[in-house]
Amino acid sequence: MVTYPNAHILDVAGPLEVLTGAALFLPEGPSSYTIHLVAHSKGNVSTTSGLNLQASQSFATAKRDITDIDTLIISGGHGTAEAMQDTALMDYVAEAARQAKRVVSICTGAMILAELGLLDGRRATTHWWWCPILAQRYPEVMIEPDAIFIRDGNIWTSAGVTAGMDLALALLEDDWGHEVALKVARYNVMYMMRPGGQTQFSANLIAQKAEDAKIAETLEHILTNSAEHLTVTSLASRAAMSERSFTRKFKDETGMTPAHYVEAARLQKARVELEQTDVPVEQIARQTGFGSAERMRRVFQRHLGVSATDYRDRFRITSARTEEEHAP
Repeated sequence: MVTYPNAHILDVAGPLEVLTGAALFLPEGPSSYTIHLVAHSKGNVSTTSGLNLQASQSFATAKRDITDIDTLIISGGHGTAEAMQDTALMDYVAEAARQAKRVVSICTGAMILAELGLLDGRRATTHWWWCPILAQRYPEVMIEPDAIFIRDGNIWTSAGVTAGMDLALALLEDDWGHEVALKVARYNVMYMMRPGGQTQFSANLIAQKAEDAKIAETLEHILTNSAEHLTVTSLASRAAMSERSFTRKFKDETGMTPAHYVEAARLQKARVELEQTDVPVEQIARQTGFGSAERMRRVFQRHLGVSATDYRDRFRITSARTEEEHAP
């Protein structure tokens, strides 16, 4: 596991906790994984949480055993940009990636792999906030912003923070089989396969970070008027732009097509209604712009892996619980 100052501690500890958890469920004999935390220098490495990690090896020392690497994992976090300026780190990752059987990035660790050209021509993902930046800086990379994690050949990339644990669970299943992976998932109180992708939760945050005033206003309009008939033509007209210019600028700002964002906004609004109200599914479908319960069901199934009705059964905050929470 490669780390650096101001990495996100969960990008390091989360995947490693999942992987080492396999030892609890393996028969006597085989061990699970031998872990090495590698950084610029051996010893303390600060993280964004304020806690320190202990690197067991420096990059210089780790190079001596570089041919023995089974899985190379690159952590992510707020310090990624600075880490990319660390020549020792970049040289180590480049050489280790050539030797390792598989190469993994957690969250913004994908930026390091992309900078080294290791993701060129490959499908990849990263934290949803950074997907547009990754796409803009590295056009040879095929970004999939909604994925929790992606495997393309021997290179695996994950979305942000806790998605690294989902990816680690998939690595574990690849190594030790479904039964062991399922036991580790249960032990860590995780989904064996998390329903849905990462952009389902981010429509409001995407709107907040748009820099272009016209696009920002359009995003806000979509969020507050999801029930309207929202087409590229109507949205471009509202922004006083040609459809072609609007579509290009919209994707530059959000990393998504207008249609994808409209669907994400409707899905987000429908989720809230299903969680917090007893309004019938058919009515929610009309109120959020899906038009029909069947169309909303298909969108929920595609993005979350469950129907709208099943989603409500899992996540609804019941009236009784709400009243109890607000009782004096």
